[in-house]
Amino acid sequence: MAEASCSALLLFGATGDLSRRMLLPSLYALHEDGLIEPGLRIVGTARSEHDDADFRDFAKAALDEFLPADRKDETKLASFLERLEYQTLDASDISGFAGLAKKLGDTSCGLSIFLSTAPALFEPTIAGLKSAGLAHEGVRIGLEKPLGNDLASSNRINDAVAAAFAENQIFRIDHYLGKETVQNLMALRFANMMFEPLWNSAGIDHIQITVSETVGLEGRKGFYDDTGALRDMVQNHMLQLLALTAMEPPVDFDATAIRDEKVKVLRALRPVKADEMVRGQYRAGAVKGESVKGYEDDLGQPSETETFVAIKAHVENWRWQGVPFYLRTGKRLGERRSEIVVEFKQVPHNIFGSRLRANRLVIRLQPEEYVRLQVMAKEPGLDRGGIVLREVNLDLSLTTAFAKARRRIAYERLLLDLIEGQQTLFVRRDEVEAQWRWVDGIRKVWDAESMEVKGYSAGSWGPNAAIALTERDGRSWND
Repeated sequence: MAEASCSALLLFGATGDLSRRMLLPSLYALHEDGLIEPGLRIVGTARSEHDDADFRDFAKAALDEFLPADRKDETKLASFLERLEYQTLDASDISGFAGLAKKLGDTSCGLSIFLSTAPALFEPTIAGLKSAGLAHEGVRIGLEKPLGNDLASSNRINDAVAAAFAENQIFRIDHYLGKETVQNLMALRFANMMFEPLWNSAGIDHIQITVSETVGLEGRKGFYDDTGALRDMVQNHMLQLLALTAMEPPVDFDATAIRDEKVKVLRALRPVKADEMVRGQYRAGAVKGESVKGYEDDLGQPSETETFVAIKAHVENWRWQGVPFYLRTGKRLGERRSEIVVEFKQVPHNIFGSRLRANRLVIRLQPEEYVRLQVMAKEPGLDRGGIVLREVNLDLSLTTAFAKARRRIAYERLLLDLIEGQQTLFVRRDEVEAQWRWVDGIRKVWDAESMEVKGYSAGSWGPNAAIALTERDGRSWND
């Protein structure tokens, strides 16, 4: 049962790009639908010098740009903007937090904090909140990534947060967990008898997880070159998808039970060998018919940072013994796509003569949202020359099946859960540590083997070595 709503929501980084594109439109949607209490104040803070009126103008411009036309109700927009307040704050200067506390006023009945900041500012921000009395037991704090760049730096941040807040007050955000289709993965597995008996090494040949982007750096030069594809996408989003796909059935649908099962999977990941992974970096090419520059040209300097990574992972437990999990992610690839593909084993004996393709379950997260089961079916005809089989799709389009339901972006759900104190879709500290431990092991192999980044043309599906990663096992990517 969710706790009562907080009296205020404090947004750090309130004038940043995440706020403009995601947070403010999400909060407006919750306001529009009456899902947050009328008395909830939304206080933004950032280094930029603004007052309440400036912030409301900023928010109005963001909503004008990013809200769909059919959602713009002028009356509701006006009442939403009245909720907004602003306090200028340099988080590196602890003296400014007293002014922030004064702006917030009495928070004894509850405060939710959304903290999106550079890793270097986590510790001074937490210290500032604590010094100003904004870290009491009625406070919940949501932490947006990046939470460090390796296990040691992540532990420093988590230790700093833990010094001020208990674990049940901490909400580590991975926005992929707020996606409708990700949650549907659990419904698919645990609410349908037909899948779970096959969801193991006896029924499944392999699993693929792809998160591909067509964009390049898009204004993230400094951050991305220090981070790379492994730490930007694999360490968080992709490992969370792997954990949800591979976990044992939880005893109940609650935060503790689900996160207990996820962390077991993450701890069971086998260390990756050098020949089980590929690093790549995009070169000049064409995406959607338009010529684009290579990574080093976009960056403006030479770099060994990977913009693509493919990994053959293994979960060393009873259920998944011998089943490879192929992960790949990259920038400037041929198509924007996030999906999980479960390929089942072939039938043990083919009675039809014609070639059979293994059944595949495709769970697409974006840009479309659907669940597609690829099965073999007989082509219509008199079959004088023998039965002809063809692969067909059994589709569940979430957009079509739930056409009357409001399609919500991930941050709507995550912000509401933060406000209400529901931790199920947030990441626990032991999950973060297990993820970093595995990723740090990969980086050690890269260093020990001096593993180079392999070039690939923008608009392709990555280096040829990534194709070979599956082909040498007699498998292929779902392209």
